[in-house]
Formats: sequence, structure tokens, C-alpha cells
Amino acid sequence: MATRPPVSLKLSRRSRILLIIAAVIVLALLLGVRLLDTYVDWLWFGEVGARSVFTTELLTRIVLFVAVGLLVGGALAISLTIAYRTRPVFVPVSGADDPLSRYRSLIVSRIRLFGIGIPLITGLIAGASAMGDWQLIQLFLNGTPFGQTDPEFGHDIGFYAFDMPFVNWLLGWLFITITISFFGALIAHYIFGGIRLAGRGGQLAGPTRAQLAITVGLFVLLKAVEYFFDRYNLLLSGRDMPLFNGATYTDLNAVLPAKLILLCISVICAVAFFAGAFLRNLQLPAIALVLLILSNVLVGVAWPAILDQFSVKPNANDKEAASIQRNMDATRQSFGLNNVKYEDYPGKTEASATAVKADTGTVSNIRLLDPNILSDTFTQRVGRENFYGFPAKLDVDRYNVGGTTQDYIVAAKEIKTDGLTGNQTSWINKHLVYTHGNGFVAAPANTIDRAVKDSNSDGGYPIATTSDTTNPTGAGSVGGQPGIQVSQPRIYYGELTNDYAIVGGTQGTAPGEYDTDSQRGYIYQGKGGVSLDSWFNRLVFSAEYGERNILFSDAIGANSKIMYNRDPRERVGKVAPWLTLDGDPYPAVVGGRIQWIVDGYTTLNNYPYAQQTQLGEATNDSLNGVTKQANNSINYIRNSVKATVDAFDGTVTLYSADDKDPVLKAWEKVFPGLVKPSSAISPELRSHFRYPEDLFKIQRELLARYHVSSPQEFYAQQAFWSVPQDPTEDGSSTTAAANVANQPGYYVLANAAGEGKPTFQLTSALTGLQRQYLASWMSVSSDPGDYGTIRVLRLPPASGANQVDGPVQVQNRFQSDPRVAQDRTLLNNPNVIPIYGNLITLPVADGFLYVEPVYIRQRNQLSYPQLARVLVSYGAKIGFASTLNEALDQVFGAGTGAAATTPPLGDTSTPPTTPTTPTTPTTPPANSGGSNPALDKAVADIQAALSQLKAAQQSGNFTDQGAALSALDAATKEYTAAKPTTPPPASSGANQPGGG
Repeated sequence: MATRPPVSLKLSRRSRILLIIAAVIVLALLLGVRLLDTYVDWLWFGEVGARSVFTTELLTRIVLFVAVGLLVGGALAISLTIAYRTRPVFVPVSGADDPLSRYRSLIVSRIRLFGIGIPLITGLIAGASAMGDWQLIQLFLNGTPFGQTDPEFGHDIGFYAFDMPFVNWLLGWLFITITISFFGALIAHYIFGGIRLAGRGGQLAGPTRAQLAITVGLFVLLKAVEYFFDRYNLLLSGRDMPLFNGATYTDLNAVLPAKLILLCISVICAVAFFAGAFLRNLQLPAIALVLLILSNVLVGVAWPAILDQFSVKPNANDKEAASIQRNMDATRQSFGLNNVKYEDYPGKTEASATAVKADTGTVSNIRLLDPNILSDTFTQRVGRENFYGFPAKLDVDRYNVGGTTQDYIVAAKEIKTDGLTGNQTSWINKHLVYTHGNGFVAAPANTIDRAVKDSNSDGGYPIATTSDTTNPTGAGSVGGQPGIQVSQPRIYYGELTNDYAIVGGTQGTAPGEYDTDSQRGYIYQGKGGVSLDSWFNRLVFSAEYGERNILFSDAIGANSKIMYNRDPRERVGKVAPWLTLDGDPYPAVVGGRIQWIVDGYTTLNNYPYAQQTQLGEATNDSLNGVTKQANNSINYIRNSVKATVDAFDGTVTLYSADDKDPVLKAWEKVFPGLVKPSSAISPELRSHFRYPEDLFKIQRELLARYHVSSPQEFYAQQAFWSVPQDPTEDGSSTTAAANVANQPGYYVLANAAGEGKPTFQLTSALTGLQRQYLASWMSVSSDPGDYGTIRVLRLPPASGANQVDGPVQVQNRFQSDPRVAQDRTLLNNPNVIPIYGNLITLPVADGFLYVEPVYIRQRNQLSYPQLARVLVSYGAKIGFASTLNEALDQVFGAGTGAAATTPPLGDTSTPPTTPTTPTTPTTPPANSGGSNPALDKAVADIQAALSQLKAAQQSGNFTDQGAALSALDAATKEYTAAKPTTPPPASSGANQPGGG
């Protein structure tokens, strides 16, 4: 039967015009928003001086879009063209209602529409899908060698980090291209009669058979290429997850040879398919296909499974030893754990008062303030106006004020647009008046305003002071001493600024910005923001934010600017989209300006043999107010970039923190000049660098397993440690619940493990595997001269009486202590909520001192926490008092708490490490003016001994301190003997108020 004549489906001229207009409108709506956002981003990148980032990313995305679109769409177009041109001349139809006949007629009448439209749409979809892989392409083009090779093939690690991801990506798109082309040809041949299902077994036209066979042959040949590169992917194998990653014994001895065998078989099968394209039967290709499938099952699946089940698993501790050792070495290298300093630590449960007081670097700096609790306290006591606020989590940093370095709870007093109320929420007030915060706030972390005597006391609050426009040196000041100097305290960029602000303008026209009650007319003069000096820009931002006032307000003039993307972490993330950012930016005063410091990580997930770690799970803990990481899988990380964001003008600066990181080197080739070298970091800025929390949590999680020394220990797992759960979360010690998060790390200023001087460090306790007893304690230094050094104190194996309690056990003992249970006025009062602060673990006197502040909060809307009690534990002894001094006295004996008393700010002296005699003067007495030579000599000796003691205390040299104290005691006795009628001062420096 002859084919039916083609059906003509013509549209009227009016219908075509309407369709064209509708298409243009839809396209404008789809592209208009994207173009608007792109232009706004273009302006923003110009503001921060990073347009090279914008253009590089945009051009790479466009090239990827075009290249992949042409690859997929072009291959489909070629496949469809071949199928159409080799279609049978005569195609029988099954009847008058044959649907294929109608489809053929429709396609033939619109052959260009289908022949171009289908490949075009397919190419557009494929190109759009590939655009997000721009970073992978740039790393491939700019990869650098690591200078280290893998233990199996001897390739540089850069081959796996930069080249293999691109190879896998390319193979994936080639497979997609061939698959789409095959099905496109299959459908086309079926519609045009090249494939007929009628009759016994159906029929294939010769051209159809040739095209499909060649396409399948190309697919199988590509599979051979994949088998070749799969050998390298074995080094990232997860066969034994979660024990270890990397090529196992089975991978190396069964899967690896199988890949080579399958490669050869695939080449043979591909040749068979190419030969079958020109034969009149499909027997040879069919045999090849069966051979390929059977080979995959027998060689690729069955043989490795048999070897693994009957040879490896019964002897896994021996068979997998080499692979485990490779995994241990690679993981330590890729996560920065290869230079950890381990030290055996006694973990004593008894200590004398003298030994505790000798550890002045730790005891005098014990942190009482919990930055995760005090945000509301800062808001109510120093926030002043309702529109100023602080992040949910404050920060810990150290400053040298008056010659004394100590840690502070710090925060920037930011504008909080959510706090505006009433007429403050009008458009002008919200965006042109209340535009910025004002002030840097600091409170000594080991000090409260006065001793708390009962739950109704008005004390227990941090001594929080502010450097702002009215008092530029107020933060950290005590007793009239100048504090932290802030020359520009206005904060336009911060963690709470989630809306745009329009600043600048002309005096008299602009409404003026609010600083304080007496300063309401400030006009911004900084370089931050995008200019609104043209009507076009005003129109753009009016459309972007859907706000017509931007276009018509007379308050906006030629000098006005608009600030947006004001969150420091967001700004760094846009300037350096290739970085993974730490979840907790923090403010620091550098050169008199408030700078937000943001830690940036370079990460990989293809470092051979290194352990895959889930970023979100490893960094999750009980802290609130920090950005949670996405749960991406990584097996390499470096804190290679330290970024700063100026709180006044939003300037983003990236500094290299690891000049040797190959991943950073690759990105520096992509964006030359974007990251400044580490030599550009000023000493003042470097002094405020903290070891980042998220990196610490990842390393802590891995160190709990990878501290073991042999593969056999690793396989047995009995020596593994655990990250303790936070026993103070939600004020409860019930840690058995599955939803209790890990205890976070704590920043402290204390004596470093194995060192005799206090350093600023990030610390954490580690317990036995799935046990609560303390197994080790780790810390990482943040001091410039020792930055990044990881130290671990290992306790002896726990057994019986020598077991050291871990955080959960200590918290349980705290809450079961009779004094705590009986303090109903404080903890069981229905009008207050008890809040247990951070439980800090500190190595003191060869044992571990636990300190936990207890806060109370009244049950009303505007209440805020106040420090009410301090809990202390050492061994089996517990102290519970209203001050740290009293709690230490309860545990170690009277007079011990004096070592924890903070010296007044501005006093550069350090408390003695051991108590002096009651007759030792704290300052040299007056001499006789020459009338009593023995007295004058004694006074000179006292002065010399005090100078020697001061120098020894500042250096942390205990031997010199002891010698200085002996000399001071001898000189004091000489003084007493020379002037018996006038006794020297009767109090020791260690016991005076404000002493050590």
C-alpha cells in the first residue's frame, strides 16, 4: 500500500504573529531577570575590585555551555540527519489509521523545525547542565603538581586532583552524547520505516543496522577507555567504608587485573560491532554483546566477590595491612595531621595548692564568660538603642591592653534591621537613616564586674565596654586606662545586615544617618557601595528590589551609593567562589579599623587513599549562631586563605595563609593577583588570626582514629577515641539521647601543652571509643610563632582508680553534688532558668581542671543571662561557689583562688607562681637616704629581686621565678633586720586583691 500524502498544517499570518509575540514576551521575562541580576553583580564586583572573577567565571560558563551544547546537540543532529537521509524510499503502511504515517507526514512537512529544533533544545539543556562545572575545568587547565606521588602507580597527586576529575567528566558527557544519539537514531529509523516490527522477528534496513551498530561500537570502545581510567579511580575506592578508603587487597589483586581484561574484551567487542555494521546478520555483534555482559559479571563482579569473601575477610587484618597503612599516611597528609606532637600525660587526680598556683599562665586566664550565651546580655547592657544588636554567638579573641595580653569576648555592635519598630520601619528610616552599627565591644573573658553572693545579686555581668564614635578607646578599658583604639567604629558590613542601605548624598538633601542621640546627621564619605549617580542605575536597582522610591526619592542625589551583599561571609564567598568558608567569621580591630576575618578552605574529594569525610557531619556540634556546612564529601582540606572584610567600606582582601598549597596555587593561576601573598599580612593582623573551628573539628574527628601507629591497631579499633557529646546542651546532662550534639572546641588563653607560657589556643577533650572516660586532650596554637601546631596529651590506659573522668561524667557529678542540689534559690527557683555554660577542660598540675560557669536568666521577655555560680572539678573534688576564687579554694585549699585573680588592666606585672612569705613586700620600701647603708642595700636588693621576678614571670621560666622569690625573701629579711622598728608591708602579692 502506498504512503498517504503529507498532511498540510499551515498557520494563518495572524496566528504566526501572535505566536512570535508570545515567544518574545516569554523570552524577555526569562532573560530579563537574569540580565538584571547579572548587571547588578557586575556593578558589585566592580565595587570590590574583583571584576576579573566575574568575567572569568562568566566566560568559562559560556564556553562550557557552547561546547557541551554543540557536542550533544551536534551529535544528535548528525545522527538524525543520517537516519533521515538513509530512510527507505518506500514504506508500507498498515492501514488508513497508521499513526506512524501521520507522524512521518507531519515531520516531513516541518523537517527543518524538527531537524533543527530537537537538537537545539537538547543542546541547550545539556549546555545549561554543564555550566556549573566551571571550577573543574579551570582546575584542569591550571593544575599544579603536588610534589608527591601515589603509592600504586607513581603518578603525582595533581593527576588525581586536577586531571582525573576532568577525564571522568568528559567521559560522562561522551557517554551521554552517544546514548542520546543512539536513541535519536533508533526513534528516527522507526518512524521512517528503517525498523519494522511487523512480521516474524521484525526487520532492520541495511543503513539502519549499520548506523546503530557503529553507534553501539563507539559506546563499547568508549567503555574500554573508561576501564583504563577506572584503574586510577580504584585509589578512591570505598569498598571498606567506613573503615578506610583507598584500593583494598581485593581491588589491587582482582578488580585491577579485571579492568585490564575487560578493556581488551571491550576493544574486541567494539571491532565486532563495527564489522557487524557491514554484515547482513547481527550474529557477530550479538555474540560480542553477550561476551561483554558475561565478562563483566564473571571477571568484574564474581571473581572479586569470591576473593574478598573467601580469602580477604578471613584474614583481613593481615591482607589489608598495606592498604590501611597507605590510607593512614594519605589521610594524615591530606588533612594536615602528619606533624602532630604527642606527649604522654600522667592525668593525676590529686594536686597541691602550690602546684596549681604555679601554673599561673593557665589558672590566671581561666575563661568564665561563655560567648554562646552572652549575646542577649551584651544587647541589653551595651546595645543601647533597639536597632543595635549582636550575633547569637559572640567571639573570643586576644588583645594587648596596657601591656597585658588576655582573651576577650568581642563583638561588633551592628545595625539590626529586624529590631526596627514603629516609624523606624518607614522606607527612609530603614534604608537611609538607620544604616550602620556603631562600636566594637570587648569584655575580659576571665572577669565579671563583681563577686556574686546570691541569686538576687545585681552582679555577675561581663565588664563589657565599647569603642564607638563617642569614646574611641572604650573597649577593654578599666579604671580610666585606655582600651582598644578604634578610629572608625561605624559598621556598615556585618553579620546582621540583611538589607540594602543607601548612604552618602548631599548635605541638606540627604536625611543624615544615625550614630547616637547627639549624632544624627552623619553623611557617609567612604568608598563602599555602588554609585546611584545615573538614572539608569537608579532604574536598575528600583527594578531589582521592586522599590519605586529608589527612582523617585529626592533624598538620593549624585553622591549617593547603595550598599548590598553586606554580610562578610557572603562577600568573601562571591569574590572567591572556589573557597569553602568557615562558619564563624569574627571581628578584630586592626590598624584602628574593624575588620571581619573569614577563614577560607581549599578542599578536594579525590586525594588517593585519603579518607572521605562528610563536611557537615564532622563540623556539627552544639554551637548556635554559626553557619552550618553543607554535607559535602571531602578528603583534603587546607586553611589556605585568610580573608578580611572592612566593616566600614566593605573592602574584601584575600591573603595566602599556606603558600605551599597546590590547590591555592592553581586558583592563583586562574585569578592572578586576587590573593595576596602571606608576606603582605601585617604583624597586627596576624596576631588576631585564630585557628579556624571547622578545620579543627574535622581534624579532631579524624585524629580520634588516625592517632594509632600501626595498621593492626587501626583495624582492631580498640585504641580509637571519640569526640565527647556536649553535656551542657540545653542545660541538661542527659547525654544518652541520640540528638545530643558534639562538644565544640573552646578558645582559651593557657599554657600550651609541654610549654611554659600561655598561648591562645583551640582545645578539646577526647574520650575512649564509645566511653565517657577521658582518653586524651588536644589543642592547636593560634599564636603567630607557633600557629597551627597540634599538640595531644595522651593519658595512660584507663583502668580502675587511675581513670580520669570525661566531660559527661564531670557534668553528672556536678549536678549530683549535694550543694548544687540544695541550692534551690538559684537552680530550682521557678522564676529563673539555670543555664550551664561551656565546660572547659584544662591541663593543670599534671591533671585536668574542669571549669564551668552557671548562669541564670529570669523568666520574662527582656531578661538576659547573668553569671551566678562557678563549678570546678579536679579528680574527685568539686568546688561550687559564687566566684572562681572560692571554688578553687574549695578544691585545692585556702589561698589557691588568688592565683586566678586577674591583674588590673594596664598592669604589666604577672602574679608570682608560688606564694611568698607574709613579710615579702610587693613594692620596694623607701631607703634611708644614705643614713643606713645596710637598709639601703636591702632596698636595692629588693628592687633587683622584684625586677628579676617580673622578667621571669613574663618569660614563663619557673626556675628563674623560684630563684627570684628566694632572693626577694632574703632581701626582705635583710630589710627587716636593718630596720626592725619599721616592719615592711605585711601582705603578699599573690594574696592581694587584684593579684595573680
